[in-house]
Amino acid sequence: MSRLRFGTFLAPFHQPGQNPTLALQRDLELVEHLDRLGYDEAWIGEHHSAGSEIIASPEIFIAAAAERTRHIRLGTGVTSIAYHNPLWVADRMVLLDHLTRGRAMLGCGPGSLPTDSAMIGLNPTDTRELLEVNLDIIMRLLRGEVVNAETRTHTLVDAQLQLAPYSDPCFDVTVAAVASPTGPRMAGQHGVGLLSIGATLTQDGFDALAHHWSVVEERAAHFGQPTPDRSKWRLVGLMHVAETREQAYREVEYGIEHWFRYFQKVAAFPQMAVEGGDVKEMIDFINDAGIGAIGTVEDARAQVRKLVDQSGGFGAFLLLGHEWANPEATRRSYELIAQHVMPEFQGQSAGTLAAKDRASSTREKHAQSQLDAVDTMTKRYEQERSGG
Repeated sequence: MSRLRFGTFLAPFHQPGQNPTLALQRDLELVEHLDRLGYDEAWIGEHHSAGSEIIASPEIFIAAAAERTRHIRLGTGVTSIAYHNPLWVADRMVLLDHLTRGRAMLGCGPGSLPTDSAMIGLNPTDTRELLEVNLDIIMRLLRGEVVNAETRTHTLVDAQLQLAPYSDPCFDVTVAAVASPTGPRMAGQHGVGLLSIGATLTQDGFDALAHHWSVVEERAAHFGQPTPDRSKWRLVGLMHVAETREQAYREVEYGIEHWFRYFQKVAAFPQMAVEGGDVKEMIDFINDAGIGAIGTVEDARAQVRKLVDQSGGFGAFLLLGHEWANPEATRRSYELIAQHVMPEFQGQSAGTLAAKDRASSTREKHAQSQLDAVDTMTKRYEQERSGG
């Protein structure tokens, strides 16, 4: 497997009632922290209701984050393109591509919260139908075509982009998927990446991993697209790690219950059917169902290996931002993963381990040669002093 990228998928999930200004600032600071740690990507969500996912425009957030960071790539995770005029979606992303010098990415989805789409008179069936229509228009615009189209919500007349993308030929475009084959089918049809948001969040999603990519390959072949590149497949997963499992368990007591209750009682998003009546059951659900890792870096490494085996290989693992732990422990978890998990999947751990083993195996011989050298130089000095 080639170098595995790591990143975050930041909905975000904030407990209602707290200061939203500070919560958004904390999100920006987290992206800065990940940039310093060497994470590759950060994907930012779009939501408008339900009180926890409070970023309304990932594009605006990305513009702010881009000015604070140097290397990390920033994607909309996702732009709910059913809510928008597809011409303006494409145009805003081209602008971001220029402003970030090629660090912007477009993630597309129908929108996950029915309470969002209901406010503009759309239901979940409408948004899924519009996703397919609007994605086709966006891809045509990004290829430089002039588009005339009549959708349920918008009319385009000789629509075209006045700027070409900064990235050559275009920035990364991905389609979101949870458990159904809709996302993989569209990714294959349009030759774009796949963002498996539900890949590890439910047992059904985990079981569907290999099937998802086979759908991408089948649809790509059907529509005459090039063979899909697995490096464009991103999986979103759950983790919180600490120095010990006991410490990790204590730390998630801070906020894991809110996260579970959000999906159990607030968000009308049954694809995220998490189980657990108390904190212990919630931790057990994450660990025992195999959908995530709350524990140590060893547990995190094992979870990533399991995903690689189950999927057959993918390009990026994105840690779902969840605030199970307090901000300090959350930042430390990302740091531990960067320090001890990422190197194993990026070709950076084997070299130093091998060098240590080589040095250990020859230590006795080289140590003796050091002693011999000191003895030789000491004798030589004594001879010089005696005039010999």
